Amino acid sequence: MLDLRRLTLICEFARRGSIAATATALGYSPSAVSQQLVALEREAGTALLDRTARSAELTDAGRRLVAHAERILSMVEEAESDLSAHTATPSGRVVLTAFPTAAVAFAPALARTLRRHTELTLRLGQSRSGRGMREVQSGEVDIALIDDWYGRARDSEGLRVFPLLYDPLVLVVPRRHKLADADIPIDLAELRDEPWMATPDGEPSRLAVDRLFVDVGGTRPTPWEFEGLGTILSLVAKGIGIAAVPALALAPGVRGIAVREFPGSPVGREVHAVARTSSVHRPSVSVTLRAIHVAARYLAADLEPVRLADR
Repeated sequence: MLDLRRLTLICEFARRGSIAATATALGYSPSAVSQQLVALEREAGTALLDRTARSAELTDAGRRLVAHAERILSMVEEAESDLSAHTATPSGRVVLTAFPTAAVAFAPALARTLRRHTELTLRLGQSRSGRGMREVQSGEVDIALIDDWYGRARDSEGLRVFPLLYDPLVLVVPRRHKLADADIPIDLAELRDEPWMATPDGEPSRLAVDRLFVDVGGTRPTPWEFEGLGTILSLVAKGIGIAAVPALALAPGVRGIAVREFPGSPVGREVHAVARTSSVHRPSVSVTLRAIHVAARYLAADLEPVRLADR
């Protein structure tokens, strides 16, 4: 009989690529991971890993077992969800991850909505853009809030994607800047020589800022680069420069800035919640997904021009 815990472990090994990385991810020692994989090979009756002095990789049999194991573990979670769906009270811990802006913006409404469920606990962490969906798929988290700058996030085998918000870039300037006056039109061509600030090259929000200037022509501004939108907003508030940021970054409230919407169809991102198909009916996950949708409605009402996603 194949042990479910060991099946989980070999799936983690397939994702991580090494015994050391698997041990780190699961909180075990490398020797413990190695021993459990040897035990799984005895249960399977065949070699699952091809080991050398410095590395290990899956054999053909190992890859086939991983494919079976992923289906088996998904069915087990689905069975647990079906059974727990008949309980009246959401309970246990839900692990949620979000890109940093969403973690800050959604946290207050989630806390207000979920605290009535006294047997439920929430862990909200932050992950870099692009990692959330993988963390849901691997089982590290139950739900992820992801940002999608190119409209590519879709339901896939084993994953459900729930549209929440459309979050456009907005122009933020110091209170005393001439464009703080809403009657003065925004002309990006004239703003090229302004002191721009942005996230480092390669970051999704930086790529979006670069896209703003595609239709303007000429040389794009070369901004000073800072990690974190909160840092950029604080610098704008001190009168050091201007920036284009996702409107969701304004959720905590920032004094000393003026916010302007770009004309036309501004560059922006879609914000989604992602969960495993096998877990969405589990009461704790289901009630958290509902709380996320409630939080999205609050944010859309409070932050112009953020709007609810088209369903």
